[in-house]
Amino acid sequence: MAGRRSPKPLIEVRVLVTPPMQNQILHEVVITAIVVKDDKYLIIKRSVKEKRFPGYWTVPGGKLETNDYTKYPKETEHYWYNVLEKVLRQEVRDEVSVEIENIDYVTSLARVHEDGAPSLVISCMADYVSGDIKLQEDEADDYKWVSLEEAKKYKLIDGIFDELAMAENRRKGIKTEWRRDGQK
Repeated sequence: MAGRRSPKPLIEVRVLVTPPMQNQILHEVVITAIVVKDDKYLIIKRSVKEKRFPGYWTVPGGKLETNDYTKYPKETEHYWYNVLEKVLRQEVRDEVSVEIENIDYVTSLARVHEDGAPSLVISCMADYVSGDIKLQEDEADDYKWVSLEEAKKYKLIDGIFDELAMAENRRKGIKTEWRRDGQK
């Protein structure tokens, strides 16, 4: 048996193991506004035609796209400034036809959607300035101005109530990070 070679395998099997999700650099960036008017918060009901969270209540906002800022001149040699604030004003104007001011950061959250697309959401609060609510067709079916207590009665996207509670606390001078049910 010395000097005999082992027969070559008939089939070579290679197993490629891929992780359940690859690390991605690019995220869909979304910015939202908790709009405050007369101690009430604006919530909107997402259209049943929406791909994500159809029929749920949320706050207005939208996705950041590069043409939201590249169509304007840079404020410095290399940078555009106040990009998120400008985009948020435009998204609120487009989605509900109102003007806002005094934009302030509330919290951020991330999600990987069922289709594998990662999202980063930046939640802000802002004061209502002017305008009559007109909902953007095919995006929202209804709107309400609600107190924090009244918001509990609506089928909100998970986490939105807690963000409203954070906004309420910030209006009282209490700054916190996100916690379930707005706990301090």
